[in-house]
Amino acid sequence: MGLFDVHAHLTHPRFEGDLPAVLARAPPARQTRHIPNPHNHEDNLQVQALARSDDLVRPAWGLYPVDAVLPRMLADGVRYPRAASPTSNREAIDWIEANAEEAIAIGEVGLDGKWVPERYWDEQDDVFCELVQLAVAVDKPLIVHTRSRELEVLEILMELGARRVDFHCFGARVKLAERVASAGYHLSIPANARKAQNFALMLQRIPRHLLLLETDCPYLSPDRERLPRNEPASVAGTVELAAELWGETFESALAVFEDNYRALFREDP
Repeated sequence: MGLFDVHAHLTHPRFEGDLPAVLARAPPARQTRHIPNPHNHEDNLQVQALARSDDLVRPAWGLYPVDAVLPRMLADGVRYPRAASPTSNREAIDWIEANAEEAIAIGEVGLDGKWVPERYWDEQDDVFCELVQLAVAVDKPLIVHTRSRELEVLEILMELGARRVDFHCFGARVKLAERVASAGYHLSIPANARKAQNFALMLQRIPRHLLLLETDCPYLSPDRERLPRNEPASVAGTVELAAELWGETFESALAVFEDNYRALFREDP
């Protein structure tokens, strides 16, 4: 099957003007799947259009946990480096449900306590719970974002019976990542793992059958001087690192990641 990137932001403004060139660099790097993870309804529509125009793109529909409460935050004077979507949560969730069959996953969704003050958490929780229930009902995997609320996300997922889950770019302690894995959930490792000790440790301590590849591009470049804007082809470096840490060849490490992708997303080569 080849390499894949389960968490990218290909509709980000930093890719405007040369996204075709970015995606053209992927096949030479044996890249065969990209999963863009939208932030809001307008982003969902952009991802849908991209997926319909490029055979390598597998769309996910999402509602980022900050975007779920961003209108209230901005109205209250809380600063955030992005404008709010004009589309209500209700409209966004209804669209996700109506178009769920077209998506390979629901994401990114989750809980965020870094950017979102606690007084907005109840509304954020409600949106997340509804999207988890939707994903379970339509049998789609969830791609989860969480910062500073990792344990709450884990508890909600288990309580609501979610089974197919990927925690993307998990920034909490590795011991908590091991709890995530013990629940049977996947964790995707970003392309900066060689420079980020916690991600390198996850490659060593998380059961291999629960590991996936991601970039979170244009963020988290493995080398900001050489590649200031990250892109999907960077996942090859994570496979190289895993092979070194596991004492295996690149091909055997890649085979592990390929099997894991197929297991979660149920997509054959």
